[in-house]
Amino acid sequence: MVLRRPEVELGPSSGQGRAAWGQSPAGINGWSCGGAPVRVGHLQLHGVWACPRGGGACPGVVAAVVTWNSPLLPLAWKICPALAMGNTMVLLPPPCARLSALLLAELGAQAGLPPGVLNVLTGEGALAGGLAAHPGVDAVAVAGSVEMGRSLRRATAGGGPRLSLQLGGDTLAVVFDSADLDGAAVGLSDAVSCQRGLAPGPGALLLVQEAVAGALLQRLKMRLGQLRVGDPLDKAMDGGALADEAQRGAIETYVEEARAEGAEIFQAWAALPARGPFYPPTLITGVASTSRCVREEILGPVLVVLPFRTAKEAVALGNHRPSGLAASVWTENLPLAMEVAQSLQVGTVWINGQNFFDAAAGVGGTKESGNGRDGGKEGLYEYVRPSWQSRPRPGPTELDYKTFAASYGADPPSVPGHSGVACPELEENMPRVDRTYKLYYGGAQKRPEGMASLPVLDPAGNVLAYVADGSAKDIRNAVEAAHKAAPGWGKRAAHTRAQVLYYVAENLELRREEVASRLGALTGAPPEEARREVDLGLERLFHWAACCDKSGGVVQETPLHGTTLRLCQPLGVVGVACPDEHPLLSFLSLLAPAVARGNAVVMVPSPRYPLPALDLCQIFDTSDVPGGVVNIVTGNRDHLSRTLVQHQDVQAMWYFGSPQGSQFVEWASAGNLKRTWVSHGAPRRWEDPAQGAGEEFLYQATQCKNIWIPMGEIFAN
Repeated sequence: MVLRRPEVELGPSSGQGRAAWGQSPAGINGWSCGGAPVRVGHLQLHGVWACPRGGGACPGVVAAVVTWNSPLLPLAWKICPALAMGNTMVLLPPPCARLSALLLAELGAQAGLPPGVLNVLTGEGALAGGLAAHPGVDAVAVAGSVEMGRSLRRATAGGGPRLSLQLGGDTLAVVFDSADLDGAAVGLSDAVSCQRGLAPGPGALLLVQEAVAGALLQRLKMRLGQLRVGDPLDKAMDGGALADEAQRGAIETYVEEARAEGAEIFQAWAALPARGPFYPPTLITGVASTSRCVREEILGPVLVVLPFRTAKEAVALGNHRPSGLAASVWTENLPLAMEVAQSLQVGTVWINGQNFFDAAAGVGGTKESGNGRDGGKEGLYEYVRPSWQSRPRPGPTELDYKTFAASYGADPPSVPGHSGVACPELEENMPRVDRTYKLYYGGAQKRPEGMASLPVLDPAGNVLAYVADGSAKDIRNAVEAAHKAAPGWGKRAAHTRAQVLYYVAENLELRREEVASRLGALTGAPPEEARREVDLGLERLFHWAACCDKSGGVVQETPLHGTTLRLCQPLGVVGVACPDEHPLLSFLSLLAPAVARGNAVVMVPSPRYPLPALDLCQIFDTSDVPGGVVNIVTGNRDHLSRTLVQHQDVQAMWYFGSPQGSQFVEWASAGNLKRTWVSHGAPRRWEDPAQGAGEEFLYQATQCKNIWIPMGEIFAN
């Protein structure tokens, strides 16, 4: 369905309201409403954050699409930070929460929000695509299903708006033999019974150590059998109704499929009302890890149980899922709990507890659960942009996604002197030894699988060297090497990673004149300019080496009696396609922050000037860089980026090239919803520290995880 432009206009005062609102970020402080403490906490916290906004600028118009059936919390997650940062908003609430959204808009008007700042568009979910793709929208925030996230990722590809995805996914629970089983049974049963439609946080997949599986299941069945399900407004009820009959039918389908596979089903039917869209608390045991009820999210009061033997097996089972929303770890062994919490690929971890939420700590997932964060300071980054950056408005172009950059070696560059006309002056300028640069991955130089090469020309058209013409197979080999190296590199101490980067900078400094001379011969830059680019590259290395042990995380200020830790963890494998401008400086500016924060990278250097990147291979070899941490594949940028962004073992893709390539990267990333950072063809001043080494790079190279650690052994009250 195509949305007509008048339906998303913010009203006659929208432009003026946005300008005035963006210049008065503290205006949200007067906005408040009654309700649950978490909702009020979001209003209060983001009202305070509106004042010290810092050097960031607001994107402009934010389109918020919410499909979760929880009426207030997702709305507060989207509205509060967006308005606090000076944006205006068009909100598309879920059908069952339209009145709640309209009530919030009414309260905002009573609190003094200018006309056009908060707009509510009621309608069906089909409106989401037209709203997100509207040329007047600068950012899109989504809270909904994985399918909705994929759809909006494709709809906004190439249009320029920022996209924040807070998607679904079941909650993982891991119970070890050292856990308090009674406490775990209470916490897990409460998590299952707290269902309110599609509210986030259900305990859906339970991993329990074999030694205590029988004892825990006995306690769970006893607890679930005593729960009361009924009117959610009745405070004596433990669980409420589902969203509608369709949701109940979907749950029954999963349960019956598991029963047909031979699973054991326990359901507490006694406490279920006779009428209404209710479903009993359900326990599914005896299923295989490949069963559909294990692999997919069940939006309902259903707990699926899998046994495990060792902690390593539990982490492998927990991470072998496409989603990564939240997890709880149950054990009295604190070192074990912290190691498992850091190893699980989720956005939130609760230790010996379940479903802790506060506005001061961000909520969000990884992988197919999205990459956005709601709440906390980390949630504000979704609604600001660097102050130097203007909103890219390239406008999506007509691309054939099936054929774009799909051909290998389709348009090789012409080689002077090979057109059938003799060029004796070219032969005089050829190097005495014909050198062909190889690819670099796994800590060694490799020949390309296609055994093809490309010429590299200087400004006069002379052939300086030949480089390998990488293919999709070479990208797969490089990703495999990076995937093997990423876990070990990410677990290294930050001080150790810093020393490696310092060592790279020291060895580059020893070859400063040589590198500058080769850079000048390649690009035609004067000697002083070439030396300055090398010096700026050294500054980038030293800058990010110094940042290695200074950006690991903080302690969040939450009401929890205990500690809430926010960790900035590496993404894993990052694909990077580099621009043509400042080939050495841009290469180092993109490589250093990713490696400093513990990622392994597959770099595609400038196709026009690849030699500076390849000259660094010897420096990496002599600087203690572990094999597979840095991998370099030369060739056609768009063709190699196509394979990188479609690879399932690549967690993020950075692309600095053409608008068409940026559009394809965003569109193709919907496959596994990997994070993307694209330039939309806009140039960047890499020599400027604000543009070449700002906090934006740190944000793109990490993902936030909040770990909740409650206390109470000594001072319980």
